[in-house]
Amino acid sequence: MSSLAPSRPPGQRLCLGIMQPYFFPYLGYFELIHRTDRWVVFDIVAYRRKSWMNRNRILHPEEGWQYVSIPVERRAGGTIREARIKDRQATRDRVLGQLEHYRRHAPYFGAVRELVADAFDRCGDDSLVGLNVYTLATVCRYLGIHFDYAICSELDLELPPIEHPGQWAVEICDRLGATDYLNPPGGREIFRLEEFASRGIELHIQNPPPFRYSCGKRPFIENLSILDVLMWNSPERVMERIEV
Repeated sequence: MSSLAPSRPPGQRLCLGIMQPYFFPYLGYFELIHRTDRWVVFDIVAYRRKSWMNRNRILHPEEGWQYVSIPVERRAGGTIREARIKDRQATRDRVLGQLEHYRRHAPYFGAVRELVADAFDRCGDDSLVGLNVYTLATVCRYLGIHFDYAICSELDLELPPIEHPGQWAVEICDRLGATDYLNPPGGREIFRLEEFASRGIELHIQNPPPFRYSCGKRPFIENLSILDVLMWNSPERVMERIEV
């Protein structure tokens, strides 16, 4: 993990990505990581229950999709960094159990099951942020994506009062010396271009093309967890799509 020091050689550009830590997120999240130089795990705002931070979607054993989720303990008004997993071992076993129906059909079941178990086993405590960082790191390692990250709450950034949601990215980029900021299309409306321009930061919106793949006899469902993508596709094919 990098300290994300704000200094950089003159003339060198630095593209930053800043997002909340999601649980085995969709493919587009990893495309963002791949296209940025450094990543900030954004954990200093209030935790929202029933968000992508503690759940995602995989195929249901029979039809459609189901949630795979992480029970979380939190205090009212607590931040993301304060969220704790309820019974990590029991959660690990349940998540692995929900993946079992892939065993008979998905060609990469064994590898995916191993990386899920590895993420839980490497997480040294009950921190939701810690677990989700390991889910990101294990997938990036499996795909060969460079993941240079820092956890925002550990950077000791001196940020001014934030007046609107889009200002977080501007201020963090400014403190860390970023010249470029990359964001998915879902957050486009919260940003004010003039704020980025005034700091010499270029805002980029990444809108990846759809990725359809065969799910055996099951119909394809768009934007499921990266776990579903990896069940049916080799790392090489996934990276071919990411690098389009």
